Amino acid sequence: MAVVETKSPARSAQGARIETSAFAAWLSRTWPSVIVFFGAFLVWELLVELLDVSSFVIAKPSEFISEAWISREMLLAAMWVTLQEIVYGFLIGVGVGVLLAVLIARFQFLERAIYPLVVLFQVVPKVALAPIFILWFGYGLAPKLLLIVVIVFFPITLNMLVGLKSIDQDLLLLMRSVGASRNQILTRIQIPTSLPYLFAGLRIGITFAVIGAVVAEFAGAADGLGYLIQFASTQLDTPLMFAALTIISLLGLALYYGMSLAETALRTRFPHIQSDNVVA
Repeated sequence: MAVVETKSPARSAQGARIETSAFAAWLSRTWPSVIVFFGAFLVWELLVELLDVSSFVIAKPSEFISEAWISREMLLAAMWVTLQEIVYGFLIGVGVGVLLAVLIARFQFLERAIYPLVVLFQVVPKVALAPIFILWFGYGLAPKLLLIVVIVFFPITLNMLVGLKSIDQDLLLLMRSVGASRNQILTRIQIPTSLPYLFAGLRIGITFAVIGAVVAEFAGAADGLGYLIQFASTQLDTPLMFAALTIISLLGLALYYGMSLAETALRTRFPHIQSDNVVA
């Protein structure tokens, strides 16, 4: 005979209280930033109105919000193009960054050979690289992805490398005493230890990916939010320019918090993943 498991009213009530307390905690963390956000827009609107600033110089929030609704189809199409560039470039950058960090941590001679080149790619102005990549690869998707990868991989490599080197020395001695190989230490100790640092790098990297996509579109593109901002500026269409700028900013914010949500979801499975270790 099948046994049917039923939830008791007390357990259901306890689950409801936990969900309510979690929502209340989220609301207490969120409402100050929401108030500041809308307060800043209100002050912006009032100052532009009181000072009688021309819309060619700076658009009021009401103007570019109205423009965003009127041009919503064009803005959504441009956002989709930019979002694809960000996601693809970010994923490739994550792969490159993680691979470099693991190789440098595993083979010490690679740290002396490769790490200076990694730093070199970081200090080179990315605005200067964009036209070079377009000269080499044309105006398609490839130069945009390459620029995003160059911008994204460094914080991921740096953060994960710090995590790979943050292994507990007592644990390392214990692993060596039982005959663990370098690869076993890497896969069973170093990589799990580096996960908090990796997620810190991912949160930094996703914001850099947004910047890289816009810079690449400024240098040469036929679509995307960066191209739309540049086009609107040449046409003196300030409301459209601010509308596109607002959308790219909100897109970056959503991607950042999306990465934080992914970290929170994985933390339930891997409790040692925390978000306190950030190497900027």
